Amino acid sequence: MALLKVREAAMNQFRPSLREHGLTEQQWRVIRVLAEQERIETSELASRSVLLAPSLTRILKRLETDGLISRETVAGDQRRSLISLTPSGRAKFSSVAPESEAIYAGIEKRVGKARLRELMVLLADIENRIE
Repeated sequence: MALLKVREAAMNQFRPSLREHGLTEQQWRVIRVLAEQERIETSELASRSVLLAPSLTRILKRLETDGLISRETVAGDQRRSLISLTPSGRAKFSSVAPESEAIYAGIEKRVGKARLRELMVLLADIENRIE
C-alpha cells in the first residue's frame, strides 16, 4: 500500500499536464518509450512501458487514430508489428517532455537528489529480489 500511495502522489503531479495535452498516463508512457526508439516491436513496447498486452493494444489503437503512431508488420510474420512515432507523435512528445522534466525537477527538489537516487537503487534491488 505504501508503494501505491507514493506512486499516486507522484502521478498526481503529472496528471494535470497530461490532461492539458489530451493524454493519459499510459499513453504518455508509450510515447516516452517510442521517443527513445526509431521503431519497436509491440511485445518490447509493452515490457518497456510496463503495460499488459491487451491494454497496450487499446492504447495503440487510440494513438494511431490520433495520428501519433504508425504501425508496420514485420516482413514474413504478419503477427508481429513495429511501432513508431509519427511526426505528430514526435511533436507531441516535444511539447509534453519539457513540462514533464520540470515536474521531475520539482519532485527532485522536494525529495532531494541523493534520496531520490537512493530510492531508485532500492526499488531496482527490491524488483530484482522479488522477480
